[in-house]
Amino acid sequence: MKKKTMIILSILLVLAVIVCIAVTLVIISREDKKSQRVAVNTYMSYIKSENYDKMYDMLDSKSKEKYSKDEFLTRNKNIYAGMDLSDISINITSVEKIENNIVVKYDSILQTSGGEVSFSNTANLVKEEGKYKIVWSSNIIHPKLMDEDKVRIKTLASTRGNIYDRNNNMLAGKGQVSAIGFVPGKMNKENEDDIKKIAEILEMSEESIKKLLSASYVKDDTFVQLKKVQKDDEVIDKALEVKGIKVISVESRVYPFGECMSHILGYVQNISSEELEEHKNEGYTQSSIIGKIGLEKQYEKRLKGVDGVEIYIEDEKGNKKEIIARQELKDGEDVIITIDSNLQKKIYENAKDIKGFFVVMNPDTGEMLSMVSTPSYDSNDFALGISNKKWNELNESESKPLYNRFLSTWCPGSTFKPVTGAIGITTNKVDPNKDFGHSGLSYKKDDSWGDYKITTLREYSQPANMKNALINSDNIYFAKATLDIGAKLYAESLDKIGFNKAIDFELNIAKSTYSDDGKFDSEIGLADTGYGQGKLLVNPIFMASVYSAFVNEGNMLLPILEYDENAEKKYHIKEAFSKEAADIIFQDLVQVVESPNGTASNLKIKGVQIAAKTGTAELKKDKESEGEELSWLNAISKDKSLLVVGMREGTKNVTATSSLFTKIKAIFEQN
Repeated sequence: MKKKTMIILSILLVLAVIVCIAVTLVIISREDKKSQRVAVNTYMSYIKSENYDKMYDMLDSKSKEKYSKDEFLTRNKNIYAGMDLSDISINITSVEKIENNIVVKYDSILQTSGGEVSFSNTANLVKEEGKYKIVWSSNIIHPKLMDEDKVRIKTLASTRGNIYDRNNNMLAGKGQVSAIGFVPGKMNKENEDDIKKIAEILEMSEESIKKLLSASYVKDDTFVQLKKVQKDDEVIDKALEVKGIKVISVESRVYPFGECMSHILGYVQNISSEELEEHKNEGYTQSSIIGKIGLEKQYEKRLKGVDGVEIYIEDEKGNKKEIIARQELKDGEDVIITIDSNLQKKIYENAKDIKGFFVVMNPDTGEMLSMVSTPSYDSNDFALGISNKKWNELNESESKPLYNRFLSTWCPGSTFKPVTGAIGITTNKVDPNKDFGHSGLSYKKDDSWGDYKITTLREYSQPANMKNALINSDNIYFAKATLDIGAKLYAESLDKIGFNKAIDFELNIAKSTYSDDGKFDSEIGLADTGYGQGKLLVNPIFMASVYSAFVNEGNMLLPILEYDENAEKKYHIKEAFSKEAADIIFQDLVQVVESPNGTASNLKIKGVQIAAKTGTAELKKDKESEGEELSWLNAISKDKSLLVVGMREGTKNVTATSSLFTKIKAIFEQN
């Protein structure tokens, strides 16, 4: 019995050992298969990160004997970089052992400049020094690629779309410019002085020119482009005086209207590394151009074309063996905007020497006919490659030519009084016929205001009703009217017409605001806002929308910038004011021009009825200091053909309002 028990125990022990060995082998096998998968995945991850050195480290010893590191790195780098590989992913479908090799089958998806490439492939692994290594040949890159084959990339460049005005005049598009460059074989043998001279003329560094001349592709007869300039640039004649310089015509993005359109259009430049990363997988390459600001940026997706790309395998005889990927060429879309380039140019030429803006809307449709910010810059300078000297001149100029004034917000002064009047009538808090009584040239509500007084510039003998207050631009009347409306209702009414809200517009318009937090912190602040001062800041395009309500039964038009021949007008705010309020304010603004005492009487044009309001805003850092003045003039023709909002900066002790009259009067006379 004892002997039988011992036999059973021995058998059980043997079985236990066998089970342990079996379990151990299973665990080892599982870990082994995991290591095999990890090896393939790791190799593919190095392709994605362009770590070709580590890829080579993962090759087995026989592969390294067959392919030197330089050969391997050059082949892989040229192929993957050439097809502009942006991503690679694999899915391992099976792992099996065949003789001494581990065969891993997987599906690959590559994102390339020619689109998505997918194929099934096989990788062979061998174990060396406890690690799985890749048995490499060219068909790891693609199953149809042999060592003697090459991968070719054929590219057809797409054309960026043009931007046109409403009359089909090209504002931005393909054109001819001059390229200035050296032909090395034509240069003086001792060319240091020539390089120095051309560097000064073109405002380039000598080092950058020498780097271009020393490129590997440069031969004696190579044209080495240094800089692109406009056809009529005066530097061309100066450059041609330097031995070895040649000037040729090349295609480029051009802006025929130059400075007068730049704040609308913006410009394109070479894509930055940050932008390339931001727009990954969108068809951009290191040599792409991209819209930086303005409509060039806003319409980038539509203007940008899709390059035609074909990636294929070529055999050793130069025959096309296999097409890997193909992307059809698609040129960019053309865009037409509502701007009238002739009107834009006339306004700019008439105002380019002042600091200010002019916004012109069609008050029947909401179409923007002109948007001018002065002074300006030339989009061509940026698109062709702006020099550091030119950039510093623009960036450091006191007149701020890079600053887009019609997208910003400004204190509107008395041009805001019609808005306060319309709110008062709409809310039934102000009777436009009521005589508020005369207060002289200064006013304070009571002693709670301390020493603070609201002042106005002229007294008048007529009743202090809304019409006469607008004709004489009476600050005190509108301060009183705003106090009658009350802080809560006035703030609600301003919010209703679009304050503190973005406007749906192609360019990024700053929000109009009346306080820091959407509330009035005092009666004085409320009263000052009523006549266009206080903390009130208004954008001119928004102001045009507000004024459009006075000829559209109280409805504010949505500003429109993209042209559509059959477009119907859209409203930014419906019923911003009552129809009664809009009609009364418009008729009163007509009298601001028609009345001999009206502050806009100089705008009177025979045969054209115009409603208008002037405004002067004083910008003070504190109550004691003198501030800069802004002069405004807003005007609408009764036939609803034009609505103009204009402003000039820095007008203290200058007859700026009269100059605005001259410039805005010219707009109506030219129409």
